[in-house]
Amino acid sequence: MTTTPALAAALFEVDRHLAAGGWDQPPRLYALVNTADLVRSEPALAQSLGLPTVEDVSDVENLTPVEQESPQSEQPLDEWLASIGWPDEVVGCALAHEVLALPPSAEAEIPDAPGADALNWAAAHPGRREVRMLVGVLRDGSRASILRVRAATNDEPDDVVTGDDLAPRLADALAATLVD
Repeated sequence: MTTTPALAAALFEVDRHLAAGGWDQPPRLYALVNTADLVRSEPALAQSLGLPTVEDVSDVENLTPVEQESPQSEQPLDEWLASIGWPDEVVGCALAHEVLALPPSAEAEIPDAPGADALNWAAAHPGRREVRMLVGVLRDGSRASILRVRAATNDEPDDVVTGDDLAPRLADALAATLVD
């Protein structure tokens, strides 16, 4: 399924927020809720988030990302996601997660070592790139992804790539959290 405009807009909002905070951030999880429903059911929260009032909210499908508590650092991401379930008011969710990416040519060089040793090797690899994956999914099956690749120097802008399914396994894991 393709990206909906509301999902794309919500992810771009989260990306702008995270980019302002720089790099080396922990995983961040967001519930995606219908803005009109949020304004109607939680007017004080909506006001604190700077959302329109009940009178001003349009019927257009807009989504508001609401940040959730981050996982404990020692808990693997896949286990943490497997433990999450959302109430019906949550129409989707998004996750931002920073990873190291290596060029395809490095695949043959990866040492057969325990996780921490392999991670240290990857972190020291001259061809590594830091990537923030931001993936969002909706209950209707829509998906969107933003990959922000950290610039090699502070004088350059980050590279940003968008698409429907740039991180399919992460999108699948997020979609599983929405299943009743």
